[in-house]
Amino acid sequence: MNIEQKRQALGKRIRAVREEQGLSQLALMIGSSKSHIWRIETGRVGVGIDDLGRIADALGSPVRDLLTF
Repeated sequence: MNIEQKRQALGKRIRAVREEQGLSQLALMIGSSKSHIWRIETGRVGVGIDDLGRIADALGSPVRDLLTF
C-alpha cells in the first residue's frame, strides 16, 4: 500500500466513524475548516499527528482504530 492509498484509507475511516456518529461539525469541534476536513477525508492531504489526535478525541476513538492499514 503506497502513501496515497494510506491517506485515502485513513480519510475513509474518519468519514465512516464521523457519519456513524451523525457528526456534521467535526471541523468546528477540532478548530479546523470544513474544507480541510474534506481534504483529509478524501485523502487529498496528509494529516499531522496533532490534527489526527484532535480528530480521534472528537470522535471518541483511539487513533489506532482510525488507522486501518
